[in-house]
Amino acid sequence: MSSIIHVLDEATRNKIAAGEVVERPASCIKELVENAIDAGAHAIEVEIADGGQSYMRVTDDGCGMSPEDAHKCIIRHGTSKISSVEDIFAITSLGFRGEAVPSIAAVSHMQITTRQASDDFATHLILDGGEITAEDQAGAPVGTTMEVSDLFYNTPARRKFLKSERTESSKISEMVTKLALANPAIAFTFTNNGRTTMKTGGTGDLRETVANIYGANVARDVFAVTADQDGISLEGYVGKPSVLKSNRNWQTCIVNHRIVHNPLMFKAIDNAYHAMLPKSGYPFAMLHLHVDPATIDVNVHPAKTEIKFSDEQAVYRAIYHSIVTALVAQEKPEAIAKTIGDAVGAVPEGGPQQVHVGGAPGG
Repeated sequence: MSSIIHVLDEATRNKIAAGEVVERPASCIKELVENAIDAGAHAIEVEIADGGQSYMRVTDDGCGMSPEDAHKCIIRHGTSKISSVEDIFAITSLGFRGEAVPSIAAVSHMQITTRQASDDFATHLILDGGEITAEDQAGAPVGTTMEVSDLFYNTPARRKFLKSERTESSKISEMVTKLALANPAIAFTFTNNGRTTMKTGGTGDLRETVANIYGANVARDVFAVTADQDGISLEGYVGKPSVLKSNRNWQTCIVNHRIVHNPLMFKAIDNAYHAMLPKSGYPFAMLHLHVDPATIDVNVHPAKTEIKFSDEQAVYRAIYHSIVTALVAQEKPEAIAKTIGDAVGAVPEGGPQQVHVGGAPGG
């Protein structure tokens, strides 16, 4: 009887893996920028054309790679971030799987130019579908430039699911914005079809970064939130209840410098504002959480945007109480203060398990 189990060839395996990591051009930008951040960059330039479908470039002034490492970085599971299974239980870097660059290379035409300070010349690799087709030395500053052209050229079924140029450009812009907010000490420049649309100073001042991205008017209508309890440190900015958007684009949640999409964190924001919103919408919120890496699991999804907390109740309380406290201090009127003060007292020790979106916790 013939076997019905087939072992997939390497090219097919790589394209399947690429599909898990590289959903759209914005996914590529996220992975490449996070690698630049891990490399210690102080300045990162992102350039795209045609919504990233025809061209993307990420340039950084980080530590760069040696010729040997430049070759290793395109091998699946080649990583400088971890060396043993124990390391995944205390991840401090943004990348660690060693899948981003080979996954992107597998479904595009790619060029890598990288140089360490100790090297006289940069290593320049040209790849086609993940295979090196040419390599040489080049003059370049210390750091790394990754150029990606014709994304999904060899996987047309995936390419046809991409949206319009405008939509894909918007997704990339949103991603670069959140990466800049997560890293205010890094100067970001974003250029779309030859026009620079975003530039941050990289001074480390969070409010200044907000002003660089959203404008001075928004920056004037946000105020600081802080917390330090249960092993959780929180800092960031939230907006006045009148500063609303129809979606969560103005809400950025960051845990240990990693941008995350965590329902628990969004729920804490929603419930903190519930009694204050004059109309439906989502208020401005930019929250930086710092927790012990051993208390979170970032190895949940290849895109690394989903995480699990070991103590969700503590995270919920820290976010909810810090926002409510800041709102009370900002708004002043006794009636509002009493309403929100009652809500603070209503947060159950059980935390998020007893909370529902759309109503004050415990109400």
